Amino acid sequence: MRSGRQCSRSACGRAAVATLTYVYSDSTAVLGPLAQLAEPHSYDLCGEHAGRLTAPRGWEVVRLTPEFVPSGPTPDDLVALADAVREAGRRRPEAAPEAPQAPPGTEVSRRGHLRVLRGEG
Repeated sequence: MRSGRQCSRSACGRAAVATLTYVYSDSTAVLGPLAQLAEPHSYDLCGEHAGRLTAPRGWEVVRLTPEFVPSGPTPDDLVALADAVREAGRRRPEAAPEAPQAPPGTEVSRRGHLRVLRGEG
């Protein structure tokens, strides 16, 4: 399963494998594994662009892992997907619609000359 996220570099259509964030107060660029969620102030990079990353003069680049390789689905991911599909395919019993409740003391039904009244509880 691919993440569906592509490299943020223009004209690059490769799959993202790393996330770049900046710490402006420390003049540091942090390059780490692909984040779980895309953040508006971070950049997703493919393996090639992550490997060639340089920072402006006076900035430090912190690489949290030495190599960034695309990761496929783990066995846990596949089991979770299979469970979700199985659950979605199960038929759910339809609940009978509840009859509207009549206020206490009102006639609910008749049987011959007898009337059934709704009680208080």
